[in-house]
Amino acid sequence: MQQPAAAPAVAEAPVHPLPFKGRLAEGDASAVPPAVAMSLSSTSSVTFSYREELTHDDYHIPLIVTALDPVTYVGAPLGDLGVTAFASLSITDGDRVLGDYTAKVHISKSYTLYKEPTHKEVEEAARAAVREKIDQKLYRDQDRLAQAFAGAGQPGSSAGQTGTSAGIDAGQPESPAGYPAAPAADQ
Repeated sequence: MQQPAAAPAVAEAPVHPLPFKGRLAEGDASAVPPAVAMSLSSTSSVTFSYREELTHDDYHIPLIVTALDPVTYVGAPLGDLGVTAFASLSITDGDRVLGDYTAKVHISKSYTLYKEPTHKEVEEAARAAVREKIDQKLYRDQDRLAQAFAGAGQPGSSAGQTGTSAGIDAGQPESPAGYPAAPAADQ
């Protein structure tokens, strides 16, 4: 007999806002992770860009097989409704990327002759799970984000960055013309 998989740890702390406010540049305010929703402000220079994509993958046992199989009539699964949710969140201050997060979740529910989940139920479960994953990543990274935000928007703020917060710019595209190629702490 196979034991059910243990549920992953939910959130380590109750849902709370991020240590800074931001405005939503891309995405729907009613469809963002809770931590982002609690941190929205129309006047902030920091922007959030959030996007979700859903794909469906339904599996149906052929009718010829299920019609002749007696276990069908006692509630054996006839197939699965599945949804994969992919989400991405970027936090920027002007051209500077403060954080970039992605998450992917697959939710699948079996259906029987007597009970069938709706596509909407499976989609909502996938959306909730992927938003929770993004929130967990934000909470794990909130101290670094707070440091990056504290240094963002201040003239010459990159000159005094430490190795921890200077690493935010690593791997980003080239700086636009007129901006230094790297913070002074990285040179």
